[in-house]
Amino acid sequence: MITRRRFLRTAAAAAVLPLAQPPGARAELRTILNDASRLNPTPVAKHVVITKPATDDLIARLRVELKEAAAAKRSVTAAVARHSMGGQSLPRDGTAVTLDGGPIELDTAARTYRTSAGNRWRDVIAALDPKGFSPAVMQSNSDFGVGSTFCVNAHGWPVPYGPFGSTVKSIRMLLADGTLVQCSRSENAELFGLAMGGYGLFGIIVDLDVEMTPNLLLEPRFERMAPERFAEAFTRSIDGDANVKMAYGRMSVSRKAFFDDALLVSFRPAPDAPAALPAVVSSGKLTGVANTIYRAQTGWEVAKGLRWFMETRLGPAISDKRYTRNSLMAEPVANLAQKDMRRTDILHEYFVAPERFGDFLAACRDIIPKARAEFLNVTLRYVAEDKTPALTIAPVRRIAAVMSFSQEATPEGEIDMLRTTEALIERITAIGGAFYLPYRLHARRDQVEKAYPAAASFAAAKRRHDPNLLFRNAMWEAYFA
Repeated sequence: MITRRRFLRTAAAAAVLPLAQPPGARAELRTILNDASRLNPTPVAKHVVITKPATDDLIARLRVELKEAAAAKRSVTAAVARHSMGGQSLPRDGTAVTLDGGPIELDTAARTYRTSAGNRWRDVIAALDPKGFSPAVMQSNSDFGVGSTFCVNAHGWPVPYGPFGSTVKSIRMLLADGTLVQCSRSENAELFGLAMGGYGLFGIIVDLDVEMTPNLLLEPRFERMAPERFAEAFTRSIDGDANVKMAYGRMSVSRKAFFDDALLVSFRPAPDAPAALPAVVSSGKLTGVANTIYRAQTGWEVAKGLRWFMETRLGPAISDKRYTRNSLMAEPVANLAQKDMRRTDILHEYFVAPERFGDFLAACRDIIPKARAEFLNVTLRYVAEDKTPALTIAPVRRIAAVMSFSQEATPEGEIDMLRTTEALIERITAIGGAFYLPYRLHARRDQVEKAYPAAASFAAAKRRHDPNLLFRNAMWEAYFA
C-alpha cells in the first residue's frame, strides 16, 4: 500500500531525475536524410549544403570537408536532389554534401556549355533557351541534378544519342586527397570512364563541359501497333529518318490487357517554324487531369484503361500540336509526385537489344501482373551504343524500358518488390540485357556481375584510386564492397 507521503517523495525524486544526468551523458537528435524512395532513412554525421558557389569557393569548401572526413574516418557522398532510390546518395554516419546551383557558361561557337555539377536541368534549360540552344541529352525530368545525371549516366529521349555521358566533353573532379583533375576521353581517360556512371565512388564532380544543340519547334506523330512490332518500328524510324529528333514509346498496363498495345511517339521539326521560338513552358493542357488519372490507377483497373485511352486517342486529338525541344524536356518529375504516405513510387529500368524485345515482353507478362505492387507506367526509349563507361548500360544499342510501380510502404510491400525485381532481372539478364543500378538495391551480386561484366575490375579500380574508401555509399556496400 502506497501512502500519500511516500507518493509525494517519489514524485519529487522523479521530477529532478532529468536534471541529474551523469557527467558527459546527453541525448542528441541525429541528422537523418532520405531519398526519393522514402525507404532509406539514414543517419549522417554531417550534412553540408553548398548553395550557388563560385567555382573556386566550391573547390576550397569541398577540400576542407574531404580533409575533415578523412581525418575522422568518415565516408563522403555528394548529391544534388537525392532522386536515387537505393541509398546511393546517403553515407551512413558519414558526411553528406548537397550541391545546389552554380555558374553556367555558354560557348555558342563550339556549341558547348560549362555547368556546375550542382545545377538542376531546369537551370540549364533556363540558361540555354534564350540563346536558342537546348541540351543535347538530359535526364528526362528537369528537377534532377546535372552532376548526378553524369554519375548515374542517365539517358533521355532525344535520338539518336546514347546516355548523357556520351555528350559530356570533359569534367573536373576532386579526388579523395583533394586533387582537382580534368578528365576526358583523351586526358585521364580511365578516370573519365570510371566516373561516368560511377555513382560518385571516385570523386566529387565540380563542373562539366557538355554538348548543346539548337532548340527546335517540333511536331509529334502518333502510331499504334502491336508490342511485338514496336522494336522494329522504333529502330527503323530512328535509322531511316534523320528528321526524327525525339522519340519514345508506351504500352498498355492494365492487368487484363497487359502489354497488349503499344504507342510510338516521334517528333520532327515543324516545316514553317518562326525564327524566334516561343519561350520554354513546362506543362501542357492535360497535365492536371493526367496526374489525377495517373494516381487513380492504383487499385483501379478502370483508370488504367482510361489513361491508355487518353494517351492513344484523346491526347493526340486535343493536346498542343507543336512543342519546342526545351519545353518537351522541361517537365518536372514533381508533376507526378506520390502524396499517399502509405505508398511509394519505385522505378525499375531494363535495357534489352531490339532483337530480344519479344523475349523481354514475355518475361514481363509472366512476372509483373502477379505482383502485389501496382504497375503504373512503362516508357520505352532508345539508347545508342556507348562503351566509354566502365559500367556501361549500352555495350550495344538497346531499348530502355523505364517502369513505374506503386508499392505499399510496408515490409510486405518491400518483400513483394524484392521478389518481383529479382525475378525480372533473372529473366532479362538471361537474354543478354541489363538492369539499371541506381534504384532499390534488390539484385543479387551474381546478377550484378552478369549484367555488368566489368563489375570486378570496377571495384578493383575503386580500391586503387581511393585506397581508404573515402567515397562510399549504400550501393558500394551492397554490390561491390
